[in-house]
Amino acid sequence: MAKRKIGINPKKFEVSQIKFYVILAPFVAFMLLPIIFIVNHAFKPMDELFAFPPTFFVKQPSLENFKNLLKASQISNIPLSRYVFNSLVVTISVVILAVLITSMAGYVLSKKKFKGKKMALELNNTALMFVPTAVTIPRYIIINVLGLENNFLAHILPLLAMPVALFLIKQFIDQVPNELIEASLMDGASEWTVYWKVIMPLIKPALATAALLVFQAVWNNIETSQLFMTSDSLRTLAFYLNTFAANTNLVVGQGIAAAASLIMFIPNLVLFIILQSNVMNTMNHSGIK
Repeated sequence: MAKRKIGINPKKFEVSQIKFYVILAPFVAFMLLPIIFIVNHAFKPMDELFAFPPTFFVKQPSLENFKNLLKASQISNIPLSRYVFNSLVVTISVVILAVLITSMAGYVLSKKKFKGKKMALELNNTALMFVPTAVTIPRYIIINVLGLENNFLAHILPLLAMPVALFLIKQFIDQVPNELIEASLMDGASEWTVYWKVIMPLIKPALATAALLVFQAVWNNIETSQLFMTSDSLRTLAFYLNTFAANTNLVVGQGIAAAASLIMFIPNLVLFIILQSNVMNTMNHSGIK
């Protein structure tokens, strides 16, 4: 009886794949440790939070930290729902606008020829090297000159520039055949039609990846609330949870900080799980290995 030939990448499980599971399993477990710790830490009662030596897993899960967070927020001058509303408005606005702007810029930088194109690409690539802290002072000066302090636009405008999102989208659009665009233009399509009906459907994975990166940057951002807002009613949930836990009683504050960390982390995790296939597809086509 002839031996069945096994493909290089079989669709079903094969015994030959066991070695890959053995090699990859420790790495997967190591990558999951921070997530497991965040979840366990949030449900630890006070005695376990301050136990020595510290424990990794929770022994007696409790909702005490979340109850303390809810009670403390109820006695605050501004309700928790206001901070949630601010975060949702800011995050949704920035994600939509940033993805729209970067996709337009990516299309132009990838498929159009104009003077200064190379310089624009180099400036964007250079911007990838700067950490947010390095541009804090210039951002503050610009917002101050524009008179946008205590304005929702101060939350939105500084976060619209996402060099990494532009880089990913531009690299993805490079894979779109020029002949497809030329054929559309010859058929009478306008530049806007080509962008919206030809380019956008073909780069959905890159758009999803950019949206994820923008969401993470905005959802966890406390800089704009800290620097540009003096009114608490205009600040975001991330800032509120960060400062609230720090200003609370040391013992109770540790539990509140653990609960707040989990609350801020869950949306990032859920969104990544939903968009993970798009993220991997984008990385494969963007030159990031």
